[in-house]
Amino acid sequence: MGLFGSENKSQVKKLKKIADRVIALEDKFAAMSDEELKNQTTVLKSRLSDGETLDDILPDAYAVVREGAWRVLNMKHFYVQILGGIALHQGRIAEMATGEGKTLVATLPAYLNALAGNGVHVVTVNEYLAKRDAEWMGKVYKFLGLSVGVIVSNMPEKLKKKAYDADITYCTNNELGFDYLRDNMAVSKEQRMQRGHAFAIVDEVDSILIDEARTPLIISGRGGKSGDDYIAAQKFVKTLKKDVDVEIDIKTKEINLTESGIAKAERFFHIANLSDLENLELNHYINNALKANFIMLKDDNYIVTKDGEVMIVDEFTGRLMPGRRFSDGLHQAIEAKENVEIKDENKTLATITFQNYFRLYKKLSGMTGTAKTEEAEFRTIYSLDVVTIPPNLPNKRKDEADIVYTTYNGKIAAIVEEIKRCKEVGQPVLVGTITIEKSEEISKALKKEKIAHVVLNAKNHEQESAIVAQAGRKGAITIATNMAGRGTDILLGGNAEFMAKKKMQDEKYTDEQISYATAFNHVDDEELNKARERFNTLYKEFKVETDKEKEEVVALGGLHIIGTERHESRRIDNQLRGRAARQGDPGSSVFFLSLEDDLLKRFGGERLQRIAFMFKIDEKTPIQLKILTRQISNAQKKIEIQNFSMRKNVLQFDDVMNAQRTIIYDERNRVLDGLPVRDQILNMFPDIISKIVYKNLDEERPYYEWDLSSINADLEKGWFAPGSNIVNEKFVEDCDINEVVDKLLNLIKVRYNAHIKEAEEIKVDFADVERFVLLRVVDMNWMNHIDDMQILKSEIISQAFGNQDPVLAYKREGYELFEKMIEKIKETTCQFLLASHLEKEEAPKPPMQRPTFTPIARKEPQPAQEQKKESKPFVQKTVVNDTPKIGRNDPCPCGSGKKYKNCCGKNNT
Repeated sequence: MGLFGSENKSQVKKLKKIADRVIALEDKFAAMSDEELKNQTTVLKSRLSDGETLDDILPDAYAVVREGAWRVLNMKHFYVQILGGIALHQGRIAEMATGEGKTLVATLPAYLNALAGNGVHVVTVNEYLAKRDAEWMGKVYKFLGLSVGVIVSNMPEKLKKKAYDADITYCTNNELGFDYLRDNMAVSKEQRMQRGHAFAIVDEVDSILIDEARTPLIISGRGGKSGDDYIAAQKFVKTLKKDVDVEIDIKTKEINLTESGIAKAERFFHIANLSDLENLELNHYINNALKANFIMLKDDNYIVTKDGEVMIVDEFTGRLMPGRRFSDGLHQAIEAKENVEIKDENKTLATITFQNYFRLYKKLSGMTGTAKTEEAEFRTIYSLDVVTIPPNLPNKRKDEADIVYTTYNGKIAAIVEEIKRCKEVGQPVLVGTITIEKSEEISKALKKEKIAHVVLNAKNHEQESAIVAQAGRKGAITIATNMAGRGTDILLGGNAEFMAKKKMQDEKYTDEQISYATAFNHVDDEELNKARERFNTLYKEFKVETDKEKEEVVALGGLHIIGTERHESRRIDNQLRGRAARQGDPGSSVFFLSLEDDLLKRFGGERLQRIAFMFKIDEKTPIQLKILTRQISNAQKKIEIQNFSMRKNVLQFDDVMNAQRTIIYDERNRVLDGLPVRDQILNMFPDIISKIVYKNLDEERPYYEWDLSSINADLEKGWFAPGSNIVNEKFVEDCDINEVVDKLLNLIKVRYNAHIKEAEEIKVDFADVERFVLLRVVDMNWMNHIDDMQILKSEIISQAFGNQDPVLAYKREGYELFEKMIEKIKETTCQFLLASHLEKEEAPKPPMQRPTFTPIARKEPQPAQEQKKESKPFVQKTVVNDTPKIGRNDPCPCGSGKKYKNCCGKNNT
């Protein structure tokens, strides 16, 4: 610990040398007029153009922002905030305690890096914070001449593009990731919204880069229907007995059938061997039904609405996630369990993990109050180190030892008594819970005792932030899930600014008027100036009230935090504690636990209950044993290691897909950017024709012994007209195999050139046709490939490849699938271009649209939208070849390896 503490001191010392240069410039910029200060943005950009670096201009840029914030917001960055801002610019994580003003800190590196002209993304955990910070800090940027954008879901495409084109863009991690995937599904250059990934500042970086890293971002479309299979699996699972037919590992939440369960499955489904590869799909349905019934809990992992919709509850925030669905069939399994309508399965169209999305940035940085415990993961996954920034004022919070009870009921009773004690003297209390369900149970207990309180269940960010801002008032009792109202400081005595804004809203002032009223820069607008006068009057009145109340609350010991159980992660516990004692205020925290809590049950709770029974400890008596404290700490460490391992595993698999995704997305961007693809297409023909020739003709035999019927059969599948019998005895006379290839290529070249000439005659740019066809074929095959890779991953995991590393097996076999997909792209592109006819457009076509999609199992829902695109200057008609009929059980000709009825023939069955 000493070594790492010493290392952090050394890092902070280096930051201080730069910060001292910023402070030294304070008087220089304070002496400037508003116009002179604004002009510094132009001056700094010129210095960059003349060859100076961002590091060279940092002291001046930070001093300019500091002075700008003072003039516009009446806020000046503290010394420690400058330290944090320097760490962020260097591409590091700044660990700063709650209340240290991280929102203001971000303005320093955001302004500096925006001067380079490549855009800066400031990433927040929810849309309320993105809008709030863009509006609040945007006043400073705009004063200094920079543009500011904010990204929210449901924004029109044009407004989103404009926001991304701004110098500084505030957005959520989910919307950023989904927009990246949408951009790589765009069918025209104009539909792309993001302009690159130069620099990102991630607020609450541990929440975004670690807590949410296990679940990939997925954009999906409608897939096939399979409701009957889910119902059958549900009926089967209802016959099973826990611990007899099913074994559950409560530590890892893994679930499997026992020998007894497997035997029951084979009898129920009338099959010989459940492990046979032909039963892989059945295993998929059974596994999902097992998870739905034994792992996924109603009102904890999901709820069922009055309309019969299964809605996800976010495991980190406790928020409902309308519009999101669990992927890979789990949602349908839960619908079968709850006996509600089973909706169609989703087909994955595009996917990426947060790890691989944020690794796209040339420079990445982040802020949080709790990062040091996860520094190893930040270094390993993102190459980010953590610098702990010293607080502006010493921390006065008192963290009491955990109080543990034998039963859950005993714990709840003790929590109510603790709240009563605080209520009697007027000390404000914030009660933190892990789930909505637990919040409601504590609320019910308080109502029984007639104790007034407020419950925040993380449903409305803006409303919650207003309530949390007042959680420091005398006598306030607030119950909140861990993340509710996050990003808002709790001020002792109350928040005068929030109170003044609320009063102005009640008095019907507009949002624009309130926004200007809370700034300090000069405006030549009588109405806005009147609004500012009204705000100042109200603020002064409320400030007198809150200052007086603050003195009383400080005397009572400040805000008291009560944790109702330990979270799996120590970071989440520390975040809850960190809500008390901001900026040198007093405060305290304590956790009430029981031996029936999930965490303790998973790691030794039964043994501890036996100890309690031996000592005859009743449910009203707290247990204070050193072994217990060690047990809790060790349990959390074990789960943190396990979760890190799971996130690493997700990343290792996605890294395989990421390499393939990069190739495909780069190819798409080349096409969308209008680069010529003709040479690339012409190079595809020799590859494919050579394979057809070498497959059908034996180079060891003379030409007159060749079986010409087989090669003609293959060539007439899209290359030449049926019955044309191109390769006849005369065609191959005195030829070797290479000469046959050359002759066929010459014929194809003639046909292809005829297409180009035909396009010229009707004033169609054939290069546009080539780009359009290639783009469509790439998209179609890539989407199918994503499904194939998901199936491969499931097979590899379910078959447990002996001593073989599953990631290596996935990498090797995934490469083979990728190679097959590339071959399929070449073949389909060439065949399509050869077989299509062009006609002059007689009437305007309906505009082309993006595919409809649904984001899966992430926050901030984005409903499926259809985006318009300019029509192409040609009409395309496909000549359908009369190829032999394919049987339903024949191998699919697309090369997927599936039966025709389960692949391309699914819709024709």
